Amino acid sequence: MAIQFISDLHLTPDDPAGLTLFETFAADAAGSDALYVLGDLFDYWIGDDAGELLGHGRVLALLRRLADAGVAVYVMRGNRDFLLGEAFAAAAGCRLLGEPTPLRLGSRNVVLVHGDGLCTDDVEHQAFRAQVRSPSWQRAFLAKPVAERHAAARGVCYRSEVDKRHKSAAIMDVNQQAVEQLMRAHGADVLIHGHTHRPGVHEFDLDGRRVKRVVLGAWHDGPSVLTVDGERWTLEPNPTPIGDQTEVFTNRG
Repeated sequence: MAIQFISDLHLTPDDPAGLTLFETFAADAAGSDALYVLGDLFDYWIGDDAGELLGHGRVLALLRRLADAGVAVYVMRGNRDFLLGEAFAAAAGCRLLGEPTPLRLGSRNVVLVHGDGLCTDDVEHQAFRAQVRSPSWQRAFLAKPVAERHAAARGVCYRSEVDKRHKSAAIMDVNQQAVEQLMRAHGADVLIHGHTHRPGVHEFDLDGRRVKRVVLGAWHDGPSVLTVDGERWTLEPNPTPIGDQTEVFTNRG
């Protein structure tokens, strides 16, 4: 049973190459049993009523095509598309995931998150995250005209890119204590997340167990995909310069 995990595609009509890349991936993914998108599928999402209007219909159609082909499609909200709602899910034929989402894959307990909630050293981002995840803030924002929402979202994206230049790499990465607390709470052997744009596999000791944190990469330079096929886990492309893929786990365990 092949299951694929992706994150941080940041799809937007302003980047037709990115849309074409996802279209190619979706054609291949039609043979999978399930696809999990762990946040930031879109560069920004300003409400389910504006998806088609802002040119996201192509992505919705691709997801619906996967679902119609028998692929179970799951989408988690990220820090850019936290306003994804049930109307989006219905149109795309997918199911929205809560955060965190525990999962049993073969012999392993897994927990899924987008990842920004683990970047607890970035106090500014955590304050913003708490604000925009508030139901009252979301109701007020979604009540505004689409044009106003669109302008606000583009402004936030621009400021986010500017702010990154003034923050250290350590601040924008996940906090190890937060990682361990999450994995301990869910008895997880593996944590899978995106957000940091730093693909890799990190192994460490947790309460006497060897556990792993698998980080999905952003799609700016091409697809970053974790494939789980039975007990074999493969992260492609390999983020280290030793080949085309990283064996996270093999059939030998």
